[in-house]
Amino acid sequence: MITVTGSLAFDHIMDYPGKFSDHIMSDRIHQINLSFLVTTLKKQNGGTAGNIAYNLALLKTPVSIVGMAGVDFLDYAKFLEEAGVDISNIQTAKNNLTSSAFIMTDQTDNQITAFYPGAMEDTHKLSLESMATDFAVISPNNPQAMVKFAADCQKQAIPYMLDPGMQLPALSPGDLKDMLKGAKILIGNDYEIALLKEKLFLSDSQLLDKVKILITTLGEKGSVIQTKDQTLQIDSGKVTEAVDPTGAGDAYRAGFLAGFTKGWNLKTCGQMGSIAACFAVEKYGTTSHTFSLEEFKKRYQENFGEDLNL
Repeated sequence: MITVTGSLAFDHIMDYPGKFSDHIMSDRIHQINLSFLVTTLKKQNGGTAGNIAYNLALLKTPVSIVGMAGVDFLDYAKFLEEAGVDISNIQTAKNNLTSSAFIMTDQTDNQITAFYPGAMEDTHKLSLESMATDFAVISPNNPQAMVKFAADCQKQAIPYMLDPGMQLPALSPGDLKDMLKGAKILIGNDYEIALLKEKLFLSDSQLLDKVKILITTLGEKGSVIQTKDQTLQIDSGKVTEAVDPTGAGDAYRAGFLAGFTKGWNLKTCGQMGSIAACFAVEKYGTTSHTFSLEEFKKRYQENFGEDLNL
């Protein structure tokens, strides 16, 4: 069983047909007052925990979510349960709404996001100490909860993937050092990993002294998986049409972990992440895509020329 912690949210996804950079004057950034006319608005089920768990369920990997939701979560809960996610450890805040993200993407896939935490503010009241699980994911969430969940995992000797992501600016250097101590895997995009190293004054080799596996995602350029002994360049999968990049990173994490928790080699795990990301990119929203195991295996074979025994 993989236990996923992170946000549970509704994503309000908007498309802007131009480029944000065309409207930002470098000599006027001290006073920004911008409005973008978007062409698309859709409300989707999302949040880092929901996205990762949904993709793990599609890959028939036992998965449970620990998190907080609001009084408006009923339909989303049903959606997750029907997909195969264990929702018994999701608690509902009686006087608050589920978190909401407002995500605007321009034509070059740059994004501007506003996030309302809602019920997520109470996530730090939850615990992993009594959880029977084989592996945990600590993804962007209430920063206080992220620190607590890492400590819980360390106390229980639960291996975990640390995914600080968008909460990196809110986490102190001390918190990050504590969270890294027990992390089996550290994952982030190239900007996030660079920011983490800058905050902690660490080189690549020093960072690999603290975590066994470092994964740097590079969008359409694939990903790099590093250990002390090897560096693997993982190609991205070929998409039929790139519709929406939102949620691709969470799908990658699920694909990687579906293989990793089976004990498969890191190259195969990374390639599984790439294929999972393809399915997410080809649909609008973070959990609107679906695939069968046969479809996943076929796409994997077409991209990497290898059979995958799922």
